[in-house]
Amino acid sequence: MVKIFNRKRKTLQKPKIENDKSTKKKKKINIPKLRIRGKTIRLLRKDPFGNIMLLKGALVGLVGAATYGRFNLVNNMKIEGVEYLLKLPKRNVLFISNHQTYYADVMALYHIFCSVKWRFKNVNFPLYLLSPRMSTYYIAAEETMKESGIVPKILSYAGAVTVRRSWRYKGSGVKREADTKAPNKIKQALGHGWVVTFPQGTTKAFAPIRKGSAHLIKKLDPIVVPVEIDGFRRAFDKKGVFFKKRGVKLSVKFKKPVRFGKDSTIEEIQEFLERNILNKEDLSNENIGVEDINY
Repeated sequence: MVKIFNRKRKTLQKPKIENDKSTKKKKKINIPKLRIRGKTIRLLRKDPFGNIMLLKGALVGLVGAATYGRFNLVNNMKIEGVEYLLKLPKRNVLFISNHQTYYADVMALYHIFCSVKWRFKNVNFPLYLLSPRMSTYYIAAEETMKESGIVPKILSYAGAVTVRRSWRYKGSGVKREADTKAPNKIKQALGHGWVVTFPQGTTKAFAPIRKGSAHLIKKLDPIVVPVEIDGFRRAFDKKGVFFKKRGVKLSVKFKKPVRFGKDSTIEEIQEFLERNILNKEDLSNENIGVEDINY
């Protein structure tokens, strides 16, 4: 060690070393782990957005328990096409659905996805809430999920991928720059699980499909599952929290998964989405540039 001579006291002193944070060794944080059948599981595992998966699963289970009755007891939900979901991979799947309420649509899809994890074809047995599917995400407007109240906060933690809409803000039409961070956030979510999007961007009836979803599909190349829902607008209020009418027949129809070829154009993808989501007559996929999924 270098020593400095002090003329006044005629003693040798050790040089002062300034506190440099970069020279200090970072302490390793021991993340709790659980070992089951020779496999190590991190108890504090996080999703791509930093949410703790264990807490996320608990919230999904609690919200599921609180909302189960509204779909299967107070109302009657009919589900079609679940056989397609049972064969899907765990990642890179994009569900494209029409939109009728802020939250009830998403809650219903979460129930179905959790049920499918248990290999059930319906939501008659809420046992699936004991171990819900946690790698599910949905695209939502940023201002909607930042509303005051406990419901938006819980649902946001449960899997919201928030985006800033360039054409609408708090119910009013606006014109602003596109959210450049949105595609990367959606890509991260697809890399971790299933993602639900509502390309109409509003709960208004007969709203057109916006082209943002077509561009997203072209860029990220996910497996696409069209979804058609009905009855939610009659059963619930706009937010999907309170009942408007009871005893309504709710329906959720999953259509055949497809993957668009490299030569597919934005216009072809847009046409496919309009045919399969807006309750229009289903037409053949010929000449639209889609490839059926081989399981």
